Amino acid sequence: MFIRHATIEKNVILMVVLTLITVSIGGLVQIIPLFTIESTIERVDGVRPYTPLEVLGRNIYIREGCYLCHSQQIRPFKDEVERYGHYSLAAESMYDKPFQWGSKRTGPDLARVGGRYSNDWHVAHMISPRAVVPESVMPAYPFLATRKLEFDDIAQHLKALRAVGTPYTDEMISNARADLEAQVNPDADPTALEKRYPRAVVGKFNGESAEITELDALVAYLQMLGTLVRFGDLPPDRLRQ
Repeated sequence: MFIRHATIEKNVILMVVLTLITVSIGGLVQIIPLFTIESTIERVDGVRPYTPLEVLGRNIYIREGCYLCHSQQIRPFKDEVERYGHYSLAAESMYDKPFQWGSKRTGPDLARVGGRYSNDWHVAHMISPRAVVPESVMPAYPFLATRKLEFDDIAQHLKALRAVGTPYTDEMISNARADLEAQVNPDADPTALEKRYPRAVVGKFNGESAEITELDALVAYLQMLGTLVRFGDLPPDRLRQ
């Protein structure tokens, strides 16, 4: 055995060839099984694609760099669970492209922020953070309350997301604009919207403007975070992801 090793170690070309063969076999053993399953993420009841309004709100969240100071990932540690809520499941961010787990917490984690504060609180916080949280170091974003939301291309936006794997149906895409306007109009009939997007939060989020603003979209996105999965209804084996 030692003699064979000596032969291999003295022959650079032979060592390279054998190394490549070994690495290839190991790689195939790991990769091939992945082609036999639809997804590496176990699906959890309640998780759905973002509504058109939430999609644009998420875009604004990314554009303004909110992920630089806020995480959206609660680790399975006692202190984090007690402060923020149930630890994050992989399925909760399965439609995030890119994901918003973040890398630091200058501000609190936002994975369970949905429903924790009122729409008015979020609006006031974005316009003047220290008016509601005196010790906050967050910059103010008052322009979001007056900047009109551009959503003429929302259907094309959903098509693009479908192309990279988000399961938007033809019905969702064809009704994208109507669903966006219905979600921000408390007087509209939300039945069709809620059928396509269960547990969508409906309301005029930014009461500072009669128009649909970027702040409407951002608050709609924040109010959805962490609200889709009912953890009390899941069996223990579904929570160990």
